[in-house]
Amino acid sequence: MTKNSPPMDETSPNHLSASIEAILMVADSPITVDELAVAVEVPTDQVAHALHDLAEQYQRDNRGFELREVGEGWRYYSHPDHAGVVERYVQQGQTARLTNAALETLAIIAYRQPVSRGQVASIRGVNVDGVVRTLLTRGLVEETGKEEETGAMLYQTTALFLEKLGIRDTSELPPLAPFLPDVEAFDTFTEGEQ
Repeated sequence: MTKNSPPMDETSPNHLSASIEAILMVADSPITVDELAVAVEVPTDQVAHALHDLAEQYQRDNRGFELREVGEGWRYYSHPDHAGVVERYVQQGQTARLTNAALETLAIIAYRQPVSRGQVASIRGVNVDGVVRTLLTRGLVEETGKEEETGAMLYQTTALFLEKLGIRDTSELPPLAPFLPDVEAFDTFTEGEQ
């Protein structure tokens, strides 16, 4: 809210829509109607109605993005009509350097693969959803199935990763043991986080 704008009526449909938009904008994965209802403290039927209204409004306005229901959740996606522009933008980003967070995440995946996001996050101590998406987009990691016990998606490095490092397979990665104080403790720690 700016200095001159009046306070928004929290019971208005506009406030509900704006609240839903704000939450969806920062979400890393699709959000269910129930999760949104809890967050905005409004009954689920009102939230569902607001979501459908927003999706229709974006479609009528020919926006560059869409609000879609996928599985059991809702999420923003770029509009298919703009796929070419988005693809060019993403490909231009291929030449950009990886952040330290991306490099750390990539190293963990390379040495521990196949590994879930949760396992990587437990090692790094932070949420890695956005970083893993970046690595997927750049083609350095890929999904390789699901963990049997938890159903979590597992990730591994790709042929492009090997090509960028100039190696044939991950057995040619430098040994990790000299950099770890106790490899057995590390294995116990990561197994406990699964």
